[in-house]
Amino acid sequence: MKTVFTSFFIFVSFIGICSTEKQLSKYEYFEQWKNTSIQQMILNKIPASITMAQGILESGNGNSELARKANNHFGIKCHDWDGSKVYMDDDSKGECFRVYASAEESFVDHSEFLKNKGRYSQLFTLEISDYKSWANGLKEAGYATNPKYAQLLIAIIEDLKLYELDRLGSNDLKPISLAETSKNTKFSAKHVVITHENKVKFIVARKWDTYYRISKEFDMALWQLYKYNDFGPKKDFLEEGDIVYLQPKRKKSKTKDLVVLNESNTLVSISQKEAINIESLLKLNKDILSENQIIIKGKKVLLR
Repeated sequence: MKTVFTSFFIFVSFIGICSTEKQLSKYEYFEQWKNTSIQQMILNKIPASITMAQGILESGNGNSELARKANNHFGIKCHDWDGSKVYMDDDSKGECFRVYASAEESFVDHSEFLKNKGRYSQLFTLEISDYKSWANGLKEAGYATNPKYAQLLIAIIEDLKLYELDRLGSNDLKPISLAETSKNTKFSAKHVVITHENKVKFIVARKWDTYYRISKEFDMALWQLYKYNDFGPKKDFLEEGDIVYLQPKRKKSKTKDLVVLNESNTLVSISQKEAINIESLLKLNKDILSENQIIIKGKKVLLR
């Protein structure tokens, strides 16, 4: 069972005395990983406040041995894991933990872990802004054995005002710094520019958005938005929550070989979620005949 690394707070304080290696503060950790947390919220509907608070708590601000040696910021163990592994003491001696090529991969896998484990499914019925219910739900679903896990997450969120990040889930505000949140600054209502894990910039559409309005805001030609999003020139109606790319999508994924569909879908939707253009997806998946073909649940779609 997944457990919280609360002992790392004591551990980090101790090695800070014994080592010359610089230790990150919670503020530095926030600044380093806030945009990644926002990105995961936009893509996967997990509150950025929860991701940030879990990262801070589980990794001791990124200073824990597991975070430094295995890039594992969320203490996720080896359940159903085919990748590299490391063995460390936790609830028991020599427990198996996942190893990632980069810390960013740990954030991506954290989202996939919550999305794909059935016991966390109820969390995704909650509002993004309801961080208290998310924290309590994680504890009830067995993410950690520490009986005070939910309270610890909530305390971090409220101490750092991480709930301000969750307001970006509805795209009302621009990205903010920790200093700004503490001053209760009023923020711009312009679109938030997020960088996809595939290194392509995008925004999330608001109610009543059109490609024309977005093109004016970002000083772009309409044809660019149509081309970058694989839509024809007559497409100008956007639904709230739609991803709109501001740069050309990639020809292949930078982070994963394939995706297994959790529900039936089309290449249009997969293209928008994975930031890979439709033409390339069709070339990679020759058994899929058109962009609008319904691809059944459980199908593997190649991304590179």
